[in-house]
Amino acid sequence: MGARLRAVTARLGTIAARFMFARYLLASIIALASDMLLFLALSHGGAAPALAAFGGYATGLVVHWLISSRFVFDTGSGPTHAQRLGFVLSALVGLGITMAMVGGLSALGMAPATAKLLSIPVSFLSVYAIRKYGIFARA
Repeated sequence: MGARLRAVTARLGTIAARFMFARYLLASIIALASDMLLFLALSHGGAAPALAAFGGYATGLVVHWLISSRFVFDTGSGPTHAQRLGFVLSALVGLGITMAMVGGLSALGMAPATAKLLSIPVSFLSVYAIRKYGIFARA
């Protein structure tokens, strides 16, 4: 009976992990949409491209935090300051991965837009792993 219970528990854990990934993917899509909407609005309003990019990215980060800390990673009693800091630091890791890939692939002759598209899944999966197995490991 013990082995059967462990097998069922393991299967339920696998299913829960899949739903967590799906919720994280949805949170990322919503955050990216808010990032792009604000970026485009600021750009259309005459803001400098770097300022518009920063505003969009920062807003996307806040949106992602709000969704992730409430609906993706169940923190029980609420997120800690360490989790907040880790979330921001993991976002900087994702930004670094994106910048390195776009810069490196562009230097090799790839179109920047193509390089950006290739960097999205690498950055997404890296940041997800940091957040799931590091920042929210106990959630």
